[in-house]
Order: sequence, then C-alpha cells, then structure tokens
Amino acid sequence: MPAYSDPFKEAREASGVLQCPFHGENIAMILRHEDVRQAAKDWQTFSSDAPFRVPIPSEEKVRTMRQLPIETNPPEHTDYRAIVEPFFQRSKDPEVMAQVEDLISRTLDQALGMESIEIVNDFALPIQSRALTHLLNVPASEGEIWIGWGIHVFKVTGGEFKEGTVLEQYLHRKFDEAEANPGGDLFSALVQATYRGRRLTREEMMGFANLAFAGGRDTIIHSISCVLGYLAEHPEALEYLRADPKRITLASEEFFRVFMPLTHIGRVCPAETNVNGVTVKAGDRASLCWSSANFDETVFPEAGDVKLDRKPNPHVSFGFGEHLCLGAPHARLIVRTLLRLCCERVKKITILEAQERVEHEAAFDRVLGYDLLKVKLERLAE
Repeated sequence: MPAYSDPFKEAREASGVLQCPFHGENIAMILRHEDVRQAAKDWQTFSSDAPFRVPIPSEEKVRTMRQLPIETNPPEHTDYRAIVEPFFQRSKDPEVMAQVEDLISRTLDQALGMESIEIVNDFALPIQSRALTHLLNVPASEGEIWIGWGIHVFKVTGGEFKEGTVLEQYLHRKFDEAEANPGGDLFSALVQATYRGRRLTREEMMGFANLAFAGGRDTIIHSISCVLGYLAEHPEALEYLRADPKRITLASEEFFRVFMPLTHIGRVCPAETNVNGVTVKAGDRASLCWSSANFDETVFPEAGDVKLDRKPNPHVSFGFGEHLCLGAPHARLIVRTLLRLCCERVKKITILEAQERVEHEAAFDRVLGYDLLKVKLERLAE
C-alpha cells in the first residue's frame, strides 16, 4: 500500500488542472510537475504582485500589509529578497547550526525522559519557535512568546481565521525597540536597511517580518510531526538511517516531498489565460499545486511510496524559480539534525494516540499531517 494517498492523481493524469471553489472563488489548480515549474517561472502570466492573494484562502482579513518579498514580481522581488536573504542563510553558519543542534538535543532528551509526549504542540512547536530565535538572532525569551501563538499565527484548529492583530502589535513593538536601540537582530537589520536608495517604510518592514513569522511556521511544525509519525509507523526506516547516517540527506528530501504541508499557492493572471483548457479570467487566480506536482509519476516513479534513497528527487516543496523558499536552509537544518539525533538516541517510537489533520475542500480531501500525535519515545541503550 502507498504511504500517502494522492487526491490529485486522476485530474492530473486526465487534464492537468482541477477547478476548485475556495471561499466563493473558483481557482484553477495546476497539477503536473512540469506545468507547475513552468508557471512558477512565468511571473508575467502568473503574477505574485497581488497583496493578500498569494496564500489560499486569501488573507485580507488577518493582515494589513503585503508580505515581502513573496507578494512581488521581479525585478522588485529580486531587490527586496536581497535585503533579508543573508539572515535566512544564517542556517548554514556553524554557530547557528550548533545552536539548533543543542536545542533539538535538549528537547529530544527531555522527551525521552517522559512516559509520553504530544509531538505537534509540545515538541514540534517549541522547536520551531526556539530555532527561529537563533535564525533571527533575537533573545531566546522571544521564542516563549511565539510558542504562545500556537501552530498558526492567523488560524485556529479547523482553518478559521483568528480575530485580532496579535502579530502586528508585536512587530510594531519590536521595530520601535530596534529603532531606539539597534542590535544584530532581524528587526534592527530591517530598520537600517535600504531599498533602491531609501530606507524601508514601516509597512515594508512589517511585510518582511510578517512573512518570517507566518510563512514557515506551521510548515516546519507539520514536517517534524510527519517525520516522527512515519518513523513510528516504520521502525525499519529508523534502522536504515541508523546503519548509515549519510543516508539522512536523501531521506530528508523524500520526507519533504511526500509530507508537503502546503497544498498550493496562488497566482493572479493579469490577462485572460488558458490553463490546460480552462480559461482563467483577467484578475482571477490560478494556483501552483506543489503537493500534486510532488506525486507526478512521470517524474517520481511509485510516487505514493516513501523511498528514502530516492535520487534524483526534484520535488517542489520549497517552490521553484524566483520565489524559492527563503526558509529552505532552515527547514533542512532542523529536519536533518532531528533525524541524526534520533538515529543516535531513539530506539523506538510508539504512537499512543493520533488525529490526522485533513484539508477538506469541495474538490478534494488531503491529509496534511496531524492535529495531535501522542507518542512514547524509547531511548537507545548506550
């Protein structure tokens, strides 16, 4: 049996597009791997210059600014991205790598000393939030604030949007502090940054920070949860990696391919566009369906199976083209470090209780990981 069900298989093979209503809007989902990659590169036809409308559903109700750089096109995107890319590349810095390893090591050791632990909220969420403090070079105490926001900054369980502007209030406060007393953190870098010869506006600063906190939050949390859930269900996979830790690099890419938390991302068509026989009117949206592209069997043989030695593995879990995910090095660092430490310390993972997280839409249902995953971690004898 495949490890993962593919709700887009029939439509992908038949036409390559699936029309699906989202909150009253009918969006043409682009499904095939090559079509998704081509559309991701064609920003003139499939534009990201669409504030609030890149996420699906759109986010006009939960934020007041354009997220940067993701909601822009080249050449603006190129110049905006250059401002923050050095911070996101910090995941390759030996000091940050050591900090993240120490964090995951301590969190894992604590879990190994417990009779059980709920992975989503009590393991993955703290790792994501605390690791982000190292990436953004802010005090560790900030991570405790972020943990309090829960799995998603904007949503509650069930997908409904939260009321209020907790994130925006927090960001304004941090930018005020950085302007008064700048340091080496992301907030200080943004208040001192320039864009095309001028200082950033407060709205632009907020746009960068908003994406940093909202963009990679639930995705990393669900990646961690899915990886541990898979290792629990497939103990032979942990033994396979333990036998040769060099296998972790390929294995982590396969986990990213299969357990893709983000189903798709929106693009606005400035002019009427034909998408595999479906007409998208000017101003309407299509979407790049990453999760379908990752299961295209013309690219990934036996795509529904987890193959920890899959190579090549041209998945699009971090996007493709100009908008390749800024947080990809950080996500890779977290998952690879977790896998290595599990190989060194974890004998067995037993699932005690699990509740799948399912995305219910008019045209498909898709499993996105777990709402709850309670496990027992057994320590490997030294």
